[in-house]
Amino acid sequence: MSVQKEQLIFPQSFNLSGKTALVTGASRGIGRALSIGLAQSGAKVILAGRSESHLKRVAAKIGEKSPSPVALTLDVTDFDNAPGLIAECCRSVGGLDILVNNAGFESVADSLELTPSLWDSIVNTNLKGAFFVAQTAAGLMLENKEKNCSIVNVCSLGSSVGIPTAVPYTSSKSGLLGMTRALSSEWAPKGIRVNAIAPGYFRTAMTDEFFRDTDWADAMLSKIPMGRFGQVEDLIGAVVFFCSPAASYVSGQMLTIDGGYLAAI
Repeated sequence: MSVQKEQLIFPQSFNLSGKTALVTGASRGIGRALSIGLAQSGAKVILAGRSESHLKRVAAKIGEKSPSPVALTLDVTDFDNAPGLIAECCRSVGGLDILVNNAGFESVADSLELTPSLWDSIVNTNLKGAFFVAQTAAGLMLENKEKNCSIVNVCSLGSSVGIPTAVPYTSSKSGLLGMTRALSSEWAPKGIRVNAIAPGYFRTAMTDEFFRDTDWADAMLSKIPMGRFGQVEDLIGAVVFFCSPAASYVSGQMLTIDGGYLAAI
């Protein structure tokens, strides 16, 4: 009997049933895939994003096989209204256990021609927006009686290395890694673990313009030991792990998911 019980421990530790997860930037790309993955692992998912129509399509997809999700239309850079919208929505479904801070924006520009407007658009979304969503989420998590909550920030290769013509993006993602570590140190005693994933080269709607440059794509592909670009589904396992009891003693970490790119440089 004891052997059979031990065999059940490992798979059960990845079960997110009974948990509620908020995913920002959930209407497409990485956010969409992570939302589907969390739902398939048993979580009730709140899909947050700017496009109501896109969110409804993701919700319909999830609802085919998993607990019905909730669509929440918001912009993480709407600092006056987003916190209230998040709090109201989460409380209406019984609270919040998981946050995936995925909303992001990228645009390239020569550093000598970079404008304050572009800098603010990128940093306000990727760093400032992420912080204030996390702040709101943490407040909601602390209302839970069971303090076993998780925040996963979506960082980037730019959290670890410099990317030419992407200074504001790289700065924001480096800052997001620093924020991950700082919040982990502050919130771990409160029962909130904070970790991050760092995707490598994944083709999404946001990055499609880069991949259309075949010379660039060939050059990047030649540097990836696994010989392929990432697929958004490749990110699901790491996020489910960070959000699950399997990672109950893991906080302040960033897992790079890049096909071996950084290790080979």
